[in-house]
Amino acid sequence: MEKSCSLLVHFDKGTPAIANEIKEALEGNDVPAKVDAMKKAIMLLLNGETLPQLFITIVRYVLPSEDHTIQKLLLLYLEIIDKTDAKGRVLPEMILICQNLRNNLQHPNEYIRGVTLRFLCRLNEVEIIEPLIPSVLANLEHRHPFIRRNAILAVMSIYRLPQGEHLLVDAPEMIEKVLSTEQDQSAKRNAFLMLFNCSQDRAINYLLTHVDRVSEWGELFQMVVLDLIRKVCRTNKGEKGRYIKIIISLLNAPSSAVIYECASTLVSLSSAPTAIRAAANTYCQLLVSQSDNNVKLIVLDRLNELKPSHREIMVDLIMDVLRALSSPNLDIRRKTLDIVLELITPRNVNEVVLTLKKEVVRTQSGELEKNGEYRQMLIQAIHSCAIKFPEVASTVVHLLMDFLGDSNVASAMDVVVFVREIIESNPKLRVSIITRLLDTFYQIRAARVSCCALWIVGEYCLSLSEVESGIATIKNCLGDLPFYSETEEGDAIDSSKKSQQVNTITVSSRRPAILADGTYATQSAASETAFTSPTVIQGSLASGNLRSLLLTGDFFLGAVVACTLTKLILRLEEVQPSKVEVNKALTQALLIMVSMLQLGQSSFLPHPIDNDSYDRVVLCIRLLCNTGDEVRKIWLQSCRESFVKMLSDKQLRETEEIKAMAQISHAQPDDLIDFYHLKSRRGMSQLELEDAVQDDLKRATGEFVKDGDDANRLNRIIQLTGFSDPVYAEAYVTVHHYDIVLDVTVINRTKETLQNLCLELATMGDLKLVDRPQNYTLAPESSKQIKANIKVSSTETGVIFGNIVYETSNVLERTVIVLNDIHIDIMDYISPAVCSDVAFRTMWAEFEWENKVAINSTIDDEKQFLDHIVKSTNMKCLTAPSALDGDCGFLAANLYAKSVFGEDALVNVSIEKQADGKLSGYIRIRSKTQGIALSLGDKITLKQKGGS
Repeated sequence: MEKSCSLLVHFDKGTPAIANEIKEALEGNDVPAKVDAMKKAIMLLLNGETLPQLFITIVRYVLPSEDHTIQKLLLLYLEIIDKTDAKGRVLPEMILICQNLRNNLQHPNEYIRGVTLRFLCRLNEVEIIEPLIPSVLANLEHRHPFIRRNAILAVMSIYRLPQGEHLLVDAPEMIEKVLSTEQDQSAKRNAFLMLFNCSQDRAINYLLTHVDRVSEWGELFQMVVLDLIRKVCRTNKGEKGRYIKIIISLLNAPSSAVIYECASTLVSLSSAPTAIRAAANTYCQLLVSQSDNNVKLIVLDRLNELKPSHREIMVDLIMDVLRALSSPNLDIRRKTLDIVLELITPRNVNEVVLTLKKEVVRTQSGELEKNGEYRQMLIQAIHSCAIKFPEVASTVVHLLMDFLGDSNVASAMDVVVFVREIIESNPKLRVSIITRLLDTFYQIRAARVSCCALWIVGEYCLSLSEVESGIATIKNCLGDLPFYSETEEGDAIDSSKKSQQVNTITVSSRRPAILADGTYATQSAASETAFTSPTVIQGSLASGNLRSLLLTGDFFLGAVVACTLTKLILRLEEVQPSKVEVNKALTQALLIMVSMLQLGQSSFLPHPIDNDSYDRVVLCIRLLCNTGDEVRKIWLQSCRESFVKMLSDKQLRETEEIKAMAQISHAQPDDLIDFYHLKSRRGMSQLELEDAVQDDLKRATGEFVKDGDDANRLNRIIQLTGFSDPVYAEAYVTVHHYDIVLDVTVINRTKETLQNLCLELATMGDLKLVDRPQNYTLAPESSKQIKANIKVSSTETGVIFGNIVYETSNVLERTVIVLNDIHIDIMDYISPAVCSDVAFRTMWAEFEWENKVAINSTIDDEKQFLDHIVKSTNMKCLTAPSALDGDCGFLAANLYAKSVFGEDALVNVSIEKQADGKLSGYIRIRSKTQGIALSLGDKITLKQKGGS
């Protein structure tokens, strides 16, 4: 059985002290040696050694010492030694220390008295404490506050012992008198704490009598007052009004800890708009005034908790929350932006966007670390604002287009995706966006950004001048043709092996990438990283960015250039009346495409052009040589229509999610409703009236009663023993984030009394038992509720196992009943979440743990199987429903979920229907930690057959 521990000291086990050495040092007269020996003895005792022979030595040689350090160490030693025998009786030698403790309590030195009183707070043996009580009470009137405050704590500890009320019958009255006359703030706080714990009515009476002076009390005293208010208001809701006024008066306290606790208390006790507004304002003040990043993150969490139920109040404070962006910490900035984006309304969107624009401009200074990442977050936030409120797009789109050439590829990619969406949703901005894009195109240094920008140019250059500018811009960025000369090709063949190796390293580093449909593709590292001119092959400095990227072997970009030129030539045929000009542009485009093919098939580059890109460029050449009306319609209209459909599907999904959240009902039609207009207002302040109204509204909307479904609760009951066992046990498992509570019902089914019955549990996985097991006595045919708390530290399937041990009067040995295992389901820890395709792919590339599960199911329909997996794994399908439409015998989808510990779970489902009608394929799970990948894989393997 574990023992209670009130003292913990680090101990280096590499140098164990020998008991004889300690004994010799204690018997000597050298004070430093005695101090060192006492420390070693205490450490040995804390680590399980008994050292019984030292007690008498300490009584003889250490007890009489006048040194303060030795006396303090003596008290620590007495605190941790066993003071009782196996039957719980106090050891007779403990009488030797009673006299010493009494002398210490009457010692002329204040420090000795104080530490002795503090020692008594940790003493549980009534036989030792009883003779010391008169000396403890005498110290309540000592002139020094250090002694008085410790004497009050000692009185409280003694009074709270099992027989404490008999030892100190009138302790509450005595402490109440001390409280009324005491001047020292710490002593007053301790006295109030004693009344709070031992005589709550007296504490309430004192508080209400001195309401006007609460703001003058010290920080620690005010914290105890807030604890009392919380406790009283939970047990007696009718008294809330008068206490809330005390809390609001404390919001102006000088201590940050006090005002934070006040705000938290207000939110937990009241839903009155005045109270919530006061709490939110307090949080916003702390957000700006506190320099500690942890404090800021905690305050942002509190503000985030206010958002769902008090959105109107939070909307008014949106600019105050935005002030947290002044912190250089990225986590704080990310959390601030997440909160703000959900509070944007037509009324405040302009102010918010103006602030975000200023922050974007600030990131250009280059003074702060991680400016690129912060800029990316700001661009995504502005993008979100512009999609919700298209009227603000015109104020930000041109500023953001300056960052198309950003060295941070992710940031530049966000900008170009934003521009692509805005140019479609805001037709009025089309001309200015295209003009600006063509002007800044040469600055783009990343292949992915160039691809998206070229698509925009190909789709939205409509007028004659725009089409001609688009073709000219692409020609300038490609430079002079051909892309290489025969002499350069010869030089490339005859160049040294060393330079070839360097070239190979820089160009051919490839890695698998996940595409939007979940399939894999090989992607050159050159397309991921920003292009820097000094490292590019000859001729790139004089020519444009597209040429430089092509010369690194990025032929996917070449295919995009060919497609864009094709679209522009087709559109030029429609808007250019002069056939000569059209033919001139057409031949130039064909020359560019043929040059790209020639480059791809030459030995100038280490790697030839890939088949996909080759086929695409050849298709463009054939198309321009022989154009038909049907093909023209596909290239000039169908592409845009597909994009518009994708945007409308995305908007529709977001709208449906908002509607679904709004439809969640917390009330039953036949619930009782109070009409607050009929309430008596006599003697009630505005705040009390608001609070009463909000309570009635909560009651009416069912927020006070949010119990889970009864059927679901029954599913969580696990039978631990058999019906034929002498002891029947079953457990109700409650999982709440980091805690698991087992509520075990134990029933004695025999006609005998079971003695020393103990529920012994053990865990496997990242689970840890909090409580130590206790022994119970169970009468015949009676039952007992036993609670066990378990802490969880990561997302993985854990197992709890154990047994019930008991004794009976007839049998001498103990009986053991082995319990069924309790498997903690990973589904209790993960919940559906949403992330962008880009974020999903980034995480997919980064996460190192992958679990690949082969599909083996009786379900024969792809969509039905996907729905079953989504339901079984409690994940969110990120792939749009429109992308899953149709019957092609193949389906690929991405699923995403987040655990309560902040871990990400990524799943890619790839299904193919075989000729015999059965499904085949794989489900890939990726995560940062091994536990979540393995546990999800086990869950999917278990559930994919189509079982419950």
